[in-house]
Amino acid sequence: MVDRTVAVLAGGLSHERDVSLRSGRRLSAALRTEGLTVEEWDTDAGLLERLRTQRPDAVVVALHGGEGENGSVQTVLEMLDVPFVGTSSQGCRRAWDKPTAKAFVQQAGFSTPDWIVLPHSTFRELGAQSVLDAMVERLGLPLILKPDQGGSALGTQVVREAAELPAAMVGCFAYGDTVLAERLVDGVEVAVTVVEGENGAEALPAVEIVPESGVYDYTARYTAGLTDFFTPARISDEASKAVSELAVAAHQWLGLRDISRTDAVVMSDGTVQFLEVNLSPGLTETSTVPMAVEAAGKSLGSVFAELITRAVTRAS
Repeated sequence: MVDRTVAVLAGGLSHERDVSLRSGRRLSAALRTEGLTVEEWDTDAGLLERLRTQRPDAVVVALHGGEGENGSVQTVLEMLDVPFVGTSSQGCRRAWDKPTAKAFVQQAGFSTPDWIVLPHSTFRELGAQSVLDAMVERLGLPLILKPDQGGSALGTQVVREAAELPAAMVGCFAYGDTVLAERLVDGVEVAVTVVEGENGAEALPAVEIVPESGVYDYTARYTAGLTDFFTPARISDEASKAVSELAVAAHQWLGLRDISRTDAVVMSDGTVQFLEVNLSPGLTETSTVPMAVEAAGKSLGSVFAELITRAVTRAS
């Protein structure tokens, strides 16, 4: 590995700051084992000046949520011509908005649970109960509510009875002004990491996710012992091929770059339902990307070192 100085951007001011810092620390340690000089940078008012005066050979964006995934930080890096690992600002804007990503993937011919999207103002102006009643009539129960933007399942609420809807909506709106209401589908939940290499985008082994509570929420994601993971997932060869094809197609169709993670559900009849895509997936001790990398016979450091080389070459 050519000696390079790499800045890992982690932290930020989103609700996912703590998770991002954990991802950044783990990634930095992994990259140092590859012989790289690694600096861990937070994103604050001094970032632009730091990029100008201490310009690294490349940046790895390990930010989760907010400006780290909606294209804002990526736009700054593009303006300064700083090579970085991760999706371009344009691709970020497409994938960051969950309804937009679902629509793109559906247009590509893949299945995704039926959904509607409504801003907080609609409930206020048209009457919350009337809108909730119409929502249940349209989608049925059970439902899963999510902020239309954001990650780590923050604000995600599962609703099985109509009486639970008002409180669930309040919990969801605490993390955003617009809610994505989606029909809850039952099956095997999987996460599929896609990494770009010499042969293009490749899906790593799918990780099966089995939370003790039945819901893969923030607590289940980041508290050791509350979720069981199986890598590779305990699904048929046909289903494994289908989820890999879905993840690669989502990565390409949305214009993502370098690395992404697609979340999906394998139904009892073998069909696959797209849930969402993450363009800056977590790298913590309980995150699925490191599990998939290990199952593929690789190391986290070597995978990202190769992506850094790609980013530098791309900018030259």
